[in-house]
Amino acid sequence: MAEFMELEAQDGVRMTWNVVPGTKEEAGNCVVPVSAIYTPIKPFPNMLVLTYAPLRCRNCSSVLNPFCVMDFAAKIWICPFCFHRSHFPAHYASVSEENLPAELFPQYTTIEYKSPREAACLQSVFMFVIDTSIIEEEMAFLKSALSQAIGLFPDNSLVGLITFGTLVHLHEIGFSTAPKTYVFKGSKDVPKGQLLEQMGFFLNKPKPLTGVVAGARDGLSSDSIARFLLPASECEFAINSVLEELQKDPWPIPADQRASRSTGTALSVAASLLGACFPGSGARIMAFLGGPSTEGPGAIVSKNLSEPIRSHKDLDKDSAPHYHKAIKFYETLAKQLVHQGHVLDLFACAVDQVGVAELKVVVERTGGFVVLAESFGHSVFKDTLRRVFQSGDKGLGLSSNGIFEVNCSKDLKIQGVLGPCASLEKRSPMCSDTIIGQGNTSAWKMCGLDQATTLCLVFDIVRKDIPDATVQSSSSQFYFQFLTFYQHSSGEMRLRVTTLSRRWVAGPGSIQDLISGFDQDAAAAAMARLVSFKMEIEAEFDPIRWLDKALIHICSRFGDYQKDTPSSFSLSPRFSIFPQFMFHLRRSQFVQVFNNSPDETAYFRMILNRENVANSVVMIQPSLISYSFQSVPEPALLDVTAIAADRILLLDSYFTVVIFHGSTIAQWRKAGYHDQPEHQAFAQLLQAPRDDADAIIKERFPVPRLVICDQYGSQARFLLAKLNPSASCNSDGHRPGGDIIFTDDVSFEVFLDHLQRLAVQ
Repeated sequence: MAEFMELEAQDGVRMTWNVVPGTKEEAGNCVVPVSAIYTPIKPFPNMLVLTYAPLRCRNCSSVLNPFCVMDFAAKIWICPFCFHRSHFPAHYASVSEENLPAELFPQYTTIEYKSPREAACLQSVFMFVIDTSIIEEEMAFLKSALSQAIGLFPDNSLVGLITFGTLVHLHEIGFSTAPKTYVFKGSKDVPKGQLLEQMGFFLNKPKPLTGVVAGARDGLSSDSIARFLLPASECEFAINSVLEELQKDPWPIPADQRASRSTGTALSVAASLLGACFPGSGARIMAFLGGPSTEGPGAIVSKNLSEPIRSHKDLDKDSAPHYHKAIKFYETLAKQLVHQGHVLDLFACAVDQVGVAELKVVVERTGGFVVLAESFGHSVFKDTLRRVFQSGDKGLGLSSNGIFEVNCSKDLKIQGVLGPCASLEKRSPMCSDTIIGQGNTSAWKMCGLDQATTLCLVFDIVRKDIPDATVQSSSSQFYFQFLTFYQHSSGEMRLRVTTLSRRWVAGPGSIQDLISGFDQDAAAAAMARLVSFKMEIEAEFDPIRWLDKALIHICSRFGDYQKDTPSSFSLSPRFSIFPQFMFHLRRSQFVQVFNNSPDETAYFRMILNRENVANSVVMIQPSLISYSFQSVPEPALLDVTAIAADRILLLDSYFTVVIFHGSTIAQWRKAGYHDQPEHQAFAQLLQAPRDDADAIIKERFPVPRLVICDQYGSQARFLLAKLNPSASCNSDGHRPGGDIIFTDDVSFEVFLDHLQRLAVQ
């Protein structure tokens, strides 16, 4: 485990199999696909940044790396991917064994290149799209949060403002004499040409007869752009004035109807305006939604309250009348934004659903953020919004205009990527016939990416037979190269190159090698992404059955046992926690959609699809820490037996952080003992989990919800739902001061018992 984390610290990559199965049949028997979970622009303290252009192979475009074979006498290098021989150019003339360029040093398997030319002046562009069909109280919370956010903008960033309810209002903030807005009907989409005509873009400068209208260089005057998008330093007063005067949507709402909300039209207007003014700039549309879209394209429900918002059951039965229409509209919008290089960030704050399930396709393909909270006054929303604009070491390192490419050995093919990106449809011999996620390409667009954005690449082994022993010993390596070309937050265009080599094995006797290279954390994260993807695209897919079959197959292949003797079954330490991960994954919110709305399920999966292995594992199997007078804080088993009357538990399930007080602790706290000087130790015991919870919350994005609850209290459900029900209403024996879980779910012990019985058959 430690060595896999070291590899991640060096290259930002975790692989499910660090010793790769060498043939197609072998890979099929391994069940868990050969995957790489890669964080393209993960920050490294000693990252080397070269100020010259990379040297590429003429045949396959891979970049010079430490795994290339050198012929220093002939000044030739051989590409490890296509075996093409290339001559070193003139500026590499002095290269020798003693005088190597940095990219050939074995420790620089990950390296960055930046253009020697001056950095482009990066103007980040933010277009706020604000829902006004919300109650006054929510409106006040939202206005306060946005006013604070505007103060955090970088000075050279441009800001625009759209508000919407029944109608869509585009605010002309560059017109300082009086507030001026352009109003569009919310019930129908506005074509880009019509939008530009209506807003008077071609009054002083006639519209070009041919070509595309694209920014100040191509058909628009910079004066007309400055009417709607102004530098933050100039427009702070204007935007704050608009926000102060902003009222909730004035249209009356009949008692039996929902508020009129034209989300789709507002987003479409924002996308068209940015596409005309700043194409390819990495602009962000930040949508603040307070309820479901009921008007125009992208509506998810009708205005009549008699029609409920779609549930998982409706989607399964195909009885959600607006769903497919909305998905089609947002897929078109996603295509437009990806083409323009723009990002959609979604801040959904409502007790009801707002349509995150439909908007998922746009947010995920453009690499945007998603935040789901109950109110604009909730700390989850306010703290997360503040984090977006934070700069320096604590910032997210927002980057834009990313293009991600993959090269790999000829015996490997790419099935696809699961994560926040969009296919560039660059077909090559490396593309597999089996498609997973964004597949059938070897290049992807990442409109928005940050230091934590993580992709999961799934590979296919195409070699059919085991090569003979001589070939196997001389070339038993598979090579992978990941190229990320992106605009750094400083404005520079950079290329990050990560090149990996992994040994492959095949034939009898390879089992021990495969076991030694298995990364169970990475495998759990990859399986979680894979099962979520299959649940979304495959009709009649049974995730529990699929996970169980996979786990039984793995245990019977890699377990140590005598046939038909369950008691003899054991797993190597490399596999020992994997059944536990699968047990918790089966019960997690990614697989169990009962009691979650389609919006919540979409939100959980979107966050899973962009997080690294460590965070994904916390989502699948939360961490639990126990605090008591008897011992220092220590990790506890994620089991109902961890609950005791004189103990405090801290549960981190990634989306929620729970501080749970045992019944005795809760009674002492209510009696105020912690305020008395003689009970200082008790005050410290109460404070310790709070400090640890604050440390977790400070590091995490989006900010998790903090729940402080007592044993037998209503909010204790946040903890109980995650615990292994080893003591339930169906089991005997109940510890005094402990707890039981009222569930028909099997406990981990029963699950393991059945698994062993089936694996040894």
